[in-house]
Amino acid sequence: MGTGVVLDPRGYVVTNHHVVSGVREILVTSVGGREYTARLVAHDPATDLAIIKIDPARDMPVITLGSSEDLMLGETVIAVGNAYGYENTITQGIVSALHRAVQVSDAQYYEDLIQTDASINPGNSGGPLLNIDGEMIGLNVAVRAGAQGIGFAIPVDKVLAVVSRLLAEQAGSSQRHGIQLAAVAVLDADSSKIESIEPNSPAALAGLKAGDLIVAVDNQPVARSLDFHRAMLGRKAGEPVQVTVRRGDEALDFSLSLAEAPAASADWAELVWEGLGVELEAIPAEQFRRTFRTRYRGGMSVVRVRPGGPAAEQGILPGDVLVGLHIWETLSMKNVAYVMSRPDISEFSPVKVYLLRNNDVLYGHLSVSMKTTVQR
Repeated sequence: MGTGVVLDPRGYVVTNHHVVSGVREILVTSVGGREYTARLVAHDPATDLAIIKIDPARDMPVITLGSSEDLMLGETVIAVGNAYGYENTITQGIVSALHRAVQVSDAQYYEDLIQTDASINPGNSGGPLLNIDGEMIGLNVAVRAGAQGIGFAIPVDKVLAVVSRLLAEQAGSSQRHGIQLAAVAVLDADSSKIESIEPNSPAALAGLKAGDLIVAVDNQPVARSLDFHRAMLGRKAGEPVQVTVRRGDEALDFSLSLAEAPAASADWAELVWEGLGVELEAIPAEQFRRTFRTRYRGGMSVVRVRPGGPAAEQGILPGDVLVGLHIWETLSMKNVAYVMSRPDISEFSPVKVYLLRNNDVLYGHLSVSMKTTVQR
């Protein structure tokens, strides 16, 4: 059991990674009693955050976001969640401490948490911690075993920074705009400022510049980076997008046409063979669903393993199915190419790998050969 917070009216929900990790099916019940089957969109085990998606018949209400930057000790907070399965349990307390580092178990370590004495119990994980204005200022994450009245939450500014990155990567797998926003999640004057523009990208050709402050996408207000990345979700290459920015004292409108995401060329088979030490073959979606009982949506079958390569050293075998690299699913060679071509791959290398062997999920780490990766 766990709790989630709706961040987008189309049904994008943030929760804790440990709530949805290793389960066969994610079942979601809304406050109105409607039940949904959710799919895992993206996850970041390091921060214990995950984004899931449900498909509501109509737009869902979205939580009001606050900031954790100005929290004060003693400030009143309210925790909401499914404590021990008691739906919509609300407890009240105060901010007891800030910037706590907590070792919850051998597998779970957190940094920079909010400590509160609002009662947080199993089932509260992934639920909001609110201030007295009803704004989310944290995401409830953990209780200290053996302690009474001590709970912890991830600061909302950190949650939004991670969620913004995950949504940007999700949108970037289907189209490309060329806009890189400053890494700021707090609601302030710089939270949607363009940090850089990719050369020859749709944004560059449209005339957008570094330093522009995005204020709207297709007339939808943008107040923080999260708003921009949400606006780009579900869009396809070739789709026109109107971006309104503030440049100095001027409000300017730009129209750009989204480009194709970087495609995996035939050369990627050789690069994956050299870099990861495997030959991969896509599994048709219907065949994957018939063969495996799993929450994963698809994968790439391991056809051959290169002796002495990274995969061989990790014990990967022909017949295994690659379903994920780091925080991304691997439904096709295009997905694998996306991970290997990321300019920041060195920051998360060795890359965590997720495999299916029969119906068991296996985990490991692969050291990618950097000389074989291609920069976009």
